[in-house]
Amino acid sequence: QVQLMESGGGSVQVGGSLKLSCAVSGFTYSRNCLAWFRQAPGKEREGVATTYIGGIITNYADSVKGRFTISTDDAKNTLFLQMNNLTAEDTAMYYCAAAQKSWAECLPASVGWDYWGQGTQVTVSA
Repeated sequence: QVQLMESGGGSVQVGGSLKLSCAVSGFTYSRNCLAWFRQAPGKEREGVATTYIGGIITNYADSVKGRFTISTDDAKNTLFLQMNNLTAEDTAMYYCAAAQKSWAECLPASVGWDYWGQGTQVTVSA
């Protein structure tokens, strides 16, 4: 059974940093794609970043490029999202997701994600 569990959310001031974690269990495929999504109140869910097979290929939404870094610790089966220079627009519930995809399909804008975590809240205030 695949399980994803996020942690690390919280409140931070504008310009600050947070590092989210997602513990992944039961998901070991030859074409694994892991992702971070976020959803702010009243807005559609947005793909933030993806990583294909443990960081071989990473992709980012334009809104977070240069500020966020997605990574994995394969030994600990954990996905991370390092978020720097946070702005109020980054306030959202953040979710990790997993799917079996090709490297070309492992993109933040892709659809068809099989597994989701329960989410962790990130609030950025002035």
